[in-house]
Amino acid sequence: MRFRKFLKSLGPGLLYAGAAVGVSHLVQSTRAGATYGFELVYVLIIANLIKYPFFEFGPRYAIATGNSLISGYERMGKWAVILFALLTVSTMFAIQAAITMVTAGLIANIFNISINIIFLCGIILFVTTIVLLVGRYRVLDKIIKFIILTLALSTIVAVLFAFNVDMEIKPDAINHFNWHHAVDIAFLIAFIGWMPAPIDVAVWHSLWSVAKNKELHGSATMGEALLDFKIGYIGTALLALGFLTLGALVMHGTGEELSGVGTIFAGQLIDLYTISLGDAFYWIIAIAAITTMFSTTITVLDAYPRVLRPTTEILFPRYRHKRHESSWLMLFWIFILVAGTMILLGMLSSTMRFMVDLATTLSFLTAPVFAIMNYKVITGKHIPSEAKPRKWLRIYAIIGIVFLCLFTAIYIGWRIYQL
Repeated sequence: MRFRKFLKSLGPGLLYAGAAVGVSHLVQSTRAGATYGFELVYVLIIANLIKYPFFEFGPRYAIATGNSLISGYERMGKWAVILFALLTVSTMFAIQAAITMVTAGLIANIFNISINIIFLCGIILFVTTIVLLVGRYRVLDKIIKFIILTLALSTIVAVLFAFNVDMEIKPDAINHFNWHHAVDIAFLIAFIGWMPAPIDVAVWHSLWSVAKNKELHGSATMGEALLDFKIGYIGTALLALGFLTLGALVMHGTGEELSGVGTIFAGQLIDLYTISLGDAFYWIIAIAAITTMFSTTITVLDAYPRVLRPTTEILFPRYRHKRHESSWLMLFWIFILVAGTMILLGMLSSTMRFMVDLATTLSFLTAPVFAIMNYKVITGKHIPSEAKPRKWLRIYAIIGIVFLCLFTAIYIGWRIYQL
């Protein structure tokens, strides 16, 4: 009976995995392995360890209070909500653009579509918007566990087979990470930025946890919510390691580099699997990759308007408790997000690598702010003492904040020095 209840409580952690296992894994982790071999494994592990508490605080706060982290920010003061809104709006267009660009690249390559990649991004955003408006996202929500499971099993099997792949290694093509090389440092920052995901995803997770708890009529326990979170978090970390390993075993030292063009990259990504598993697995891997990125695209397109709706209601109280205006706010922010994303794609760059690095770097720079805010909220006076993080987790979080602030300060100083 308890196991059946636990299965029913699963959901927010898997949605987190669906949002996280996208660009950071398919693109950045694979690039890390293909370019530097296993040299950045420790960075992957450290990034996951440092950010852990700040993601965990999302479901912890939701179960403890019955509200999302946005309500916690409101308790800190209106300034915190304004800051959250500014950080969200300043990063959401680049993040949505990067994810949509990767999705478009996969679709264009797999189905041999030759139309302009920006136009294809527009089609994807239009389709996902329609899906959200007609309420079909609930269907995707139900099957996301199968999407993640398919990709996870495929990756595990491909990694195991990749150890037996005999690739021709060219000594002069083996790259090593260089701390004095600007390109390497820039990639490192981008890699950390979305490993395993931007910290503001914790706010999304808290909203999903609140919704799940309502679905369970308030019966979700702290232990179940945190176990659900840990399954999603640890699973995404292991998948990131799997993608890095695939890149390292199949591409590192071969002289072939992962392309910054979405369609070419997509073909190279699929090749990582088919080289290990054989061409017979092509369509299985292709479908898994497309559904994974599509689920990430629609999850992000749903999440930003969903968090900005209560944010707007807090900043403009006249919208509170008015259901029709609340729905209008959701539509408003979906339109703003899609329009801003298309403008960014059209004006800045049509290359996948540029969009990915821009989005991940912005997430890196905002990480310390979200980390501090999440810590302040979960240790607030209104949190029941039994729901607050234990002393070791609070110390763990403080250490993480120090590291994130230090990394950000060093990066900003380095960028100024480069000018």
